[in-house]
Amino acid sequence: MKKVSIIYWSNGGNVEVLANAITEGAKEAGAEVLIKHVADAKISDITEADSVALGSPSMDNNRIEQKEMEPFVNEFKLLPNGNKKLVLFGSYGWDNGAFMQEWSNRMKDYDFDVIGELAVKESPDQDELDLAKEFGRKLAE
Repeated sequence: MKKVSIIYWSNGGNVEVLANAITEGAKEAGAEVLIKHVADAKISDITEADSVALGSPSMDNNRIEQKEMEPFVNEFKLLPNGNKKLVLFGSYGWDNGAFMQEWSNRMKDYDFDVIGELAVKESPDQDELDLAKEFGRKLAE
């Protein structure tokens, strides 16, 4: 059974809704799923998982959340991440969601295999929730 870790930061609830949809897809595919707010997460939640999903809204001019998610993500810069499968997800409001491409490039540089990205404008619609579930299933493969 694959172990999938889903770590996210959410304030308005949109990122949490996506995290729950990814969780649902991974569980449907038979994975053991750990889902945590980044404030409660440990590095081992990522290093001990077979695949990972990370979520954050776009804040502060197209950047991931800076007080908790940014320091957590930065921890992986020097770790051997072994091309682990990763899905990135998040939401944005006033900008164009460009934070996702920068975040994806960064995680590829950190030796993750980014298999999916999902940036939604404000709250996710049904198609975006379906895509999040599909990403969860892919993480469980």
